[in-house]
Amino acid sequence: MDTTFLQEEHHTNPRRLYSTTGADWQLRIDHERLRAERLERARKEMEHDDLGALVVFAGANIRYITGSYQGNWKYNINIRYAVLCRDAEPVLFETAGSDLQCAIIDLPWMKDRIRPAMTWQWAEGAVGEMADKMVAGILDVLKENGVEKEKIGVDNFDLPALHAFEKAGINVVNGWPAFSRARTVKTRDEIECLKQASSIGDAAMWHIKHKWLKPGVTERQIEAKVHKFMLDRHCEIIYDIIVASGGNTSPYRRWATDKIIQQGDLIIIDINAVGPGGYYIDFVRTLKCAAKMTQAEIDLYRETYDSLYAGMEYLKPGKTSADVVSRFPEYDDDKYGTVTLQQFAHSIGITL
Repeated sequence: MDTTFLQEEHHTNPRRLYSTTGADWQLRIDHERLRAERLERARKEMEHDDLGALVVFAGANIRYITGSYQGNWKYNINIRYAVLCRDAEPVLFETAGSDLQCAIIDLPWMKDRIRPAMTWQWAEGAVGEMADKMVAGILDVLKENGVEKEKIGVDNFDLPALHAFEKAGINVVNGWPAFSRARTVKTRDEIECLKQASSIGDAAMWHIKHKWLKPGVTERQIEAKVHKFMLDRHCEIIYDIIVASGGNTSPYRRWATDKIIQQGDLIIIDINAVGPGGYYIDFVRTLKCAAKMTQAEIDLYRETYDSLYAGMEYLKPGKTSADVVSRFPEYDDDKYGTVTLQQFAHSIGITL
């Protein structure tokens, strides 16, 4: 019996998949290792850019270094933040009240490193004052670790926050490149999370094609079925499920409507969701409702398919996005001096 496949590591095989639940008899996704290895990657890139600390406001970056998550609504509205100083453990500033108490309960690995956030958003006449208080709390952490005079990388902020950092004499620089590099390379447990999320998205597309897509249903009804299917399988967040059929495919209307799907319609389906553990999936397929593809449709689909897979040959470690797009047909419509959002590759795991 050939058992050489057993020598391959689990996370590198797309067909070997752990359950989304835990068990005492099998080590599946190791979340303690996941948090530790993500933190180590962030530290490595801080050192690469000679940063004394990283201050992060983006929800995905906060989660990356602290393991904290409190729902999608507060992910990217600059009301909570975290600080990672060189040679130190991260400090989380969580919104006061029940959010703060939940964080203390939920994040035992953070121990005594959770502090109340100073929220300057929506403070109207007190925006400047509250932004100053926010920066003062961050400066306390920097001083505690002796890095207040060094370059401090910040991933994202608004003008009131920038003015407050400058007023406090903090040397802020762009911290996003360091974080982007850290997150681009996945740990073994991150890959397992991505495999789980992908399996759910793949199954959802199968159900659309073979069970739910039929004449008379609306785009919104397909959207609703996908929502339920994915939430039932432990996805954290469902963003837009784009369902565009018939005339809504050209120009591409990128949201679901109450339009009735007719026999012979082409349907573009785009699933944007966050799977178990916080890792994104983005699946797009074009299907035809209750009819065979015409030769013209087949030819167009083949052109698109061949272009996509030519680029995917270069989607591997050591290659760049420039290598990938070098295999695509030249984009010759430069009417506006830019490109449409349909011409971007995107998503590096915990953001879309």
